[in-house]
Amino acid sequence: MSIAKKEYKRVTTKSLVDMKSNGEKISMLTAYDYTMAKIVDSSGIDVILVGDSASNVMAGHETTLPITLDQMIYHASSVIRAVDRALVVVDLPFGTYQSDPKEALRSAIRIMKESGGHAVKVEGGKEIKDSIKRILNAGIPVMGHLGLTPQSIYKFGTYTVRAKEDKEASQLIEDAKMLEKIGCFAIVLEKIPAALAQRVAQSVNIPIIGIGAGNGVDGQVLVLHDMIGMTHEFNPRFLRRYMNLYEDMSKAISQYVTDVKKMDFPSDSEQY
Repeated sequence: MSIAKKEYKRVTTKSLVDMKSNGEKISMLTAYDYTMAKIVDSSGIDVILVGDSASNVMAGHETTLPITLDQMIYHASSVIRAVDRALVVVDLPFGTYQSDPKEALRSAIRIMKESGGHAVKVEGGKEIKDSIKRILNAGIPVMGHLGLTPQSIYKFGTYTVRAKEDKEASQLIEDAKMLEKIGCFAIVLEKIPAALAQRVAQSVNIPIIGIGAGNGVDGQVLVLHDMIGMTHEFNPRFLRRYMNLYEDMSKAISQYVTDVKKMDFPSDSEQY
């Protein structure tokens, strides 16, 4: 059954909860710079995630771990300047919140003050409960992230599907309920069985946004560069490519090189 889409002049954390209540699915994409964020926002996206995936797609690192708080603030500031409608959520990078609640609060405050972001996202459950509570107590909205948590990739040792076993699945449900109880406004579930993700979505009142978590959740998120086909080596099952921009850009750049070499560019009409 299709749900009528409500027009929001500005998407807020409350808007997302209302969307879940009304049965309207939430759309979310990453962005890391002004130009891309301008396009994404004007296309009607609900949430823009300034993800620590910038470490991979913008800087070429193997994991998300190397990106710094200063770098996340830089990317988030660029995105904020482009956005008129979407809610902008900014990842707190690895090492800025896990061990010390006071450090977590300082990191979140820097994100909010220096970038203008609207909320922060953190990875983990009960092990970072105190850090999340400290951030929430300061009035900063927090989005949780459970399942496959890329900042813990060296702990997992693999990017395979998480929570396939009963023990881990039960812990994930428990963590989701805990995140709702302490005040998180939404949760990302990454790469877990679809049936489990649907159970989580049905067991909490806050929105559950999936990536590789099936269609029984309240919304979906993808990395923009994957979705539009700028990256081409990454091919997980959950990724739908809506464009093949890698191929289109390669052809265009090759044609430009050819035209320059042949002195076909610039033409008479392209000169002063």
